[in-house]
Amino acid sequence: MRIVYLDTSAIIKRYLQETGTDLITSLYSKVWLGDLKIAFSFWNIGEVLGVLDRYFRRGWLSREDYELAKLEFLGETLKMLRLRTLKIIPVKTSIITKTWDLIEKYHIYQADALQIVSAREAGAKELYTADQTLCKIGVEEQLEVNCLEDPMLDVDSSHWSSPSR
Repeated sequence: MRIVYLDTSAIIKRYLQETGTDLITSLYSKVWLGDLKIAFSFWNIGEVLGVLDRYFRRGWLSREDYELAKLEFLGETLKMLRLRTLKIIPVKTSIITKTWDLIEKYHIYQADALQIVSAREAGAKELYTADQTLCKIGVEEQLEVNCLEDPMLDVDSSHWSSPSR
């Protein structure tokens, strides 16, 4: 089965209305139909929660929308795990060690290198990201990259996008 890897900037588009939300929604629809598996790192869970919190603290999400987005994300994550349509790559020593070559080769943060290594660990051939640096590195590292627009460049007043709507 086809496995696609989502970094935080791609995952968040499922829960916040931004450029690229339609594409990510389409991927999730394929997951629910059993045609696709999604993968991301355990690291990304904390990052998604951090992005939602940042949007709330900046006043871009109401308390209610923040809570709903958080519950939707955690609920869908658990449901996909139970259905075995989500592969969460653990953050462990062997994976962290593999990031070091990428850090030195591309002069990037370990969290960014972790996305490339985790995509490989998941067996994903495709990487979805809005991070322009990861777009370039993913291509260099022989991944099929779907480069989405950076969410911080697309801030408006209607961020919350319930997946169930």
